[in-house]
Amino acid sequence: MLDALLVILGPTGVGKTEVAIELAKRIRVEIISADSRQIYKEMDIGTAKPSSAVRQKVPHHLIDLVFPDEIFDVAGFKARAEAIIKELQKKDKLPILAGGSGLYIKAVMDGLFIGPGADWKLREKLKKKEKREGRGTLHQELERVDPTTASRLHPHDQRRIIRALEVYHLSGKPISSYQTQFPSTLTNAVMIGLERERESLFRLINERVDRMVAGGLIEEVESLLNKGYSEDLPSLQGLGYQQIIAYLKGEYPEEEAIRLVKRDTRRFAKRQMSWFKRDKRILWIDTGEFSSFTQISDKIMDILIKKIPQIQFTSHGEMRK
Repeated sequence: MLDALLVILGPTGVGKTEVAIELAKRIRVEIISADSRQIYKEMDIGTAKPSSAVRQKVPHHLIDLVFPDEIFDVAGFKARAEAIIKELQKKDKLPILAGGSGLYIKAVMDGLFIGPGADWKLREKLKKKEKREGRGTLHQELERVDPTTASRLHPHDQRRIIRALEVYHLSGKPISSYQTQFPSTLTNAVMIGLERERESLFRLINERVDRMVAGGLIEEVESLLNKGYSEDLPSLQGLGYQQIIAYLKGEYPEEEAIRLVKRDTRRFAKRQMSWFKRDKRILWIDTGEFSSFTQISDKIMDILIKKIPQIQFTSHGEMRK
């Protein structure tokens, strides 16, 4: 049994999936998506899922799990991810946990704080406050009581913001303080962070959004609404969806919607980096120093050999113990 795990993380648009796929061409791996939005069916373009052709060549897990109006939380992700990791390890395959959802990755690496049970009256009170005082009110409140959690959550991620405030109101402690109390539950886990100079990353993000729009993002959002999915669903409050929904409602022109998607995605990438940079276990690779994803995967393979001695690579690119 191969007792090892590779985590590839970083901000949106930096090339995590591409690097993981490049590794999969050369060593025996399977990819576990650590993206909190790729779990949703029928939401392909806005979540930048790998294509069906790619997924046929390289096995991917934890993609297309639930419909947009179904609930799926970090506890469910953790349970499924751990089961898949163990199964792959038994097959002497290296699991690659790849994505940018910091809380999902942390849950697998460090355990999960369950916290006090749901207080539905408090949740409803908070929802009414947001509606009464305006969007962003709850995020501002969270910034005052738990700036660490607020820094990694989008101001419109109402469900997670309400949960963080709920924990604070019920326990008197910020949820971030609980999430730092768990020792690592994994041995032989190598965490690789992909980063890039800010302006270069922002350019890649802008180009990525343009490709999404050209690839049918607006039509995808329109189709979801036509199928009866509410714009208030957590799944449709995410980047790329809420801005396009506002455009479809006539709140602003298409050009403005695209500009806002780019702007908000850049801001999200900055929050992701702030979150990840606090984890000293992560080995960072500046992707701007390489000319191809192949070269980046070469660098990661060198790190794996040093960090996990029982892994060797054959001349055919397969891993053996």
